[in-house]
Amino acid sequence: MARIVMKFGGTSVADLDRIRNVAARVKHQVEQGDQVAVVVSAMAGATNQLVAWCQALSPLHDAREYDAVVATGEQVTTGLLAIALQAIGVEARSWAGWQIPLRTDDAHGAARISTIEAAELARRMEGGQVAVVAGFQGLAPDNRISTLGRGGSDTSAVALAAALHADRCDIYTDVDGVYTTDPRIVPRARKLDRIAYEEMLELASVGAKVLQTRSVELAMKERVRVRVLSSFANADDAANGTLLVDEDEIVEKEIVTGIAYSRDEAKVTLRHVPDRPGVATAVFGPLSDAHVNVDMIVQNISAEGTTDMTFTIGRTDLPRVIDCLNRERGKIGFTELLTDKEVAKISVVGVGMRSHAGIANTMFRTLAEKSINIQVISTSEIKVSVLVGLEYTELAVRALHTAYGLDAA
Repeated sequence: MARIVMKFGGTSVADLDRIRNVAARVKHQVEQGDQVAVVVSAMAGATNQLVAWCQALSPLHDAREYDAVVATGEQVTTGLLAIALQAIGVEARSWAGWQIPLRTDDAHGAARISTIEAAELARRMEGGQVAVVAGFQGLAPDNRISTLGRGGSDTSAVALAAALHADRCDIYTDVDGVYTTDPRIVPRARKLDRIAYEEMLELASVGAKVLQTRSVELAMKERVRVRVLSSFANADDAANGTLLVDEDEIVEKEIVTGIAYSRDEAKVTLRHVPDRPGVATAVFGPLSDAHVNVDMIVQNISAEGTTDMTFTIGRTDLPRVIDCLNRERGKIGFTELLTDKEVAKISVVGVGMRSHAGIANTMFRTLAEKSINIQVISTSEIKVSVLVGLEYTELAVRALHTAYGLDAA
């Protein structure tokens, strides 16, 4: 007997037929003698609609009320799946985040999990009951519903697996594993049987949609075995997904494992910022307080006592960033604020990059040959990212996938 956490994304529960399919898959797992908890997202498109309604009423909406609205999508799905399971003879009960409770900090809209009090959940599971848990949500210190940010259901699932000491966390999605890049853009992309936690973390952080960044970070920290697989494949083919493992479990390490992209970026430039100690804190301190994640940062060479500062953020954060920076304009001292939403971030990732030179140069040369201008560059030990015009996204991904020899034979 094993204890398994199964997580199903929005496309897997998009309508009643797909919810019935999920119920059948859960029943198959239960019939193997396993204790099962299921974490579900909202039905496909539901969260987007809820977010759009909040933004239409007020772009700078109250984050606590935003959470109260957007958390309802997962609550609908948990109830429907519990009903579907009961209808096929599986004992099941739905759980909202606050009922467990899954406790978070007070960063409404982007909360982080503090603790999960899973004793009652485990007791029910030991008695044969399937726990159907709402992903993406928890209980803040003010006793109001909190949400974990987009993609937070993955984090909920991994955190629950850690709290329950589960043998494995299976993340079901609309693809049958992790690929070298998005197969919708590159049909010759290859599925990976295994991928290192660190590689998956980098890919997720730079735009790969298969897993949410914080879920991979948590899996790596807690050593939760995570498997990515398709909810539409035959249940007996479950072993054909991609398993997240420690780097030393991968014998043959590719120089580059994958190419990721993100179209959800916005570029912000502050012109003629005073070139003095503390100016970076004056810019990024208020953004941190507003829970805005800043990614790529470039500061130009000082000229006549001033400099230009450019950085990237998530596109949905742009209205909040503009408002925050304009309120701090007197302290920062910039003369002009420029924004650009027509950009995309392209990244190459691989643990093999640690021991090989010339990876970045291959990227730069390949993009130059396609006449793609690079606006911003950032690097880490196993990643190189560039910012390019949005219209060049697919061309850049295809060219780099071929340049690094990732195309399937």
